[in-house]
Amino acid sequence: MKFTPSLVPGTLIKRYKRFLADVRLDTSEVVTAHCANTGAMTGCAEPGFRVWLSYHDDPKRKLAYSWQLAQDAKQHWIGINTHNANKLVAEAVRQDRVPELGGYRTLRQEVRYGEEKSRIDLLLSDGPGPDCFVEVKSVTLLQDGCGYFPDAVTERGRKHLRELMKLPAQGFRAVLFFCVQHSGIHHVRAAEHIDAEYSRLLEEAIERGLEVLCYDCQFSAEKIELNQALDLVADKKG
Repeated sequence: MKFTPSLVPGTLIKRYKRFLADVRLDTSEVVTAHCANTGAMTGCAEPGFRVWLSYHDDPKRKLAYSWQLAQDAKQHWIGINTHNANKLVAEAVRQDRVPELGGYRTLRQEVRYGEEKSRIDLLLSDGPGPDCFVEVKSVTLLQDGCGYFPDAVTERGRKHLRELMKLPAQGFRAVLFFCVQHSGIHHVRAAEHIDAEYSRLLEEAIERGLEVLCYDCQFSAEKIELNQALDLVADKKG
C-alpha cells in the first residue's frame, strides 16, 4: 500500500479526544490531524514521537491531515490508522501473498452476515474450499516484545468472535486475521489482562473451528506491506 501523495513528516505534540492529534510539521507549522484509531494507543502516541501525516486537498473535510505512521523512541514503526489493516490484508490476498487464503477468485468487503447484524471485513469465495469469512484486527500494543489484542475492552470485538465461531458448524471457514502494525512485535497473544472475556471467547472460538492468522508488516514513509506470518501464543508464559 503506497502513500500517494507522499506523507508529510512532523513531531507529535499530543493526541486528545481520541480522534485528534496536534503535530508540529518539519516546516514548524502546527496542524491538527485526524486520528483514525479508537483504541487506547498505549505506547503509540507519546509526545515527541516522529510522525507522518497524509494530506487531503478536499474542502469537504474538516481536517486536511490524517495521522498514518509513527516511530517510537526505539525507532519501531507503528501503523496508526487502523483502517489500513483491511487494505493491507485485502491487497496481500489479491496478490496471492497469504498462502493460507490462496485460491479464491472472488473477494468482497464489508458484507453483512450473522445474527448480530455484523459486517465481515473480507468474504472469499469461488475457491478450493468453502467460502471464507475473514475478520481483520490491527495489533499495535507492544509489551515485552509481544503484541496484545485488544488494547482496551472491546464489546465490538466480542460480538465479532460470537459471530465467527458459529460459521464452521454451518460449513464455512472463519478466520481472525491479526494484522500487526508495529515493527517491534514478534508474536501475538490475546490480552487477557485487558479484556478477559475477549480472551475466553477467542479460546472458545478456536475450539469451535476458528482459524487465527497473524502477519507483521514492512514499513517505510512511502508504503506499508504485509510481510510474514507470526505465531499466536496461547499460553501466558510464551
